[in-house]
Amino acid sequence: MGAIRIGISGWRYAPWRGDFYPEGLVQKHELHFASRAVNSIEINGSFYSLQRPQSYASWRAQTPDGFVFSVKAPRFITHIKRLRDIQAPLANFLASGLFCLEEKLGPLLWQFPPTFAFDPALFDDFLAQLPMDTEAALALARGCEPRMEGRSHLHIDRKRPLRHAVEIRNQSFVDPLFIEALRRHGVALVIADTAGKWPFFEDLTADFLYLRLHGAEKLYESGYTNEALDRWAERIRLWGQGSQPGDARLIDPSPPRRTKRDVYCYFDNDVKVRAPYDARALLRRLDLEEGLQTTPGRMEGARS
Repeated sequence: MGAIRIGISGWRYAPWRGDFYPEGLVQKHELHFASRAVNSIEINGSFYSLQRPQSYASWRAQTPDGFVFSVKAPRFITHIKRLRDIQAPLANFLASGLFCLEEKLGPLLWQFPPTFAFDPALFDDFLAQLPMDTEAALALARGCEPRMEGRSHLHIDRKRPLRHAVEIRNQSFVDPLFIEALRRHGVALVIADTAGKWPFFEDLTADFLYLRLHGAEKLYESGYTNEALDRWAERIRLWGQGSQPGDARLIDPSPPRRTKRDVYCYFDNDVKVRAPYDARALLRRLDLEEGLQTTPGRMEGARS
């Protein structure tokens, strides 16, 4: 069985205060609390703007041993530049402090807008630019723009693998050429549950899986029923063991290599404060609650 990480997309949400975050918990301790209630968090502030090394270092320091972050890549690359002339923006992103996470740096998430159509040549060129370890990432980061002076971190503690996942939102990606490109470069296809709004496929394209659960019935709002969580737990067990659900929705039906896979799963149905509770319920179903030090809504184990 591969390692299984279940968590939340972001942790700074005002409606969570006095609910998931118990009354009396000061805001500066929210990450400390959240990182002990789940075992992974997706950093999404990096999608909107480059973060600073001090922030990444602080996030690493506030979280327990064994915790892992994923990091959402900048929309400047995916939504504005749309993968064209991205060498400098990619270098800036890699230089912005990711290496400060050290052993807590998990996959990088590349989310594309609904208006971005699949261009095989452009996309393959993008995948070829993605560094697959921290040494390669550091080499690219050293090409960052002068404006990054004083806000970059160009040092790694050691060479580590670096994983990438791609989230699609345009039907043109439903193409075996897309799956073939992901497999060739070892990049994961994000299994994204978007209440039926955008493509949902479960092709295995890398040595890990990346799931984003945005809401079963209403995007970003609705929670997951016990039956739905049971179903996700069973699928995650199968993927972790190297199997594939018999009813998996696939773009390319050719069977992938059978191997155990790590799984990263993030709940993004945060508007109605469902995400942290659903994440904890899924952790419970997968027997992963042991060692978690805080409980949603309770001050026990939390800093006050």
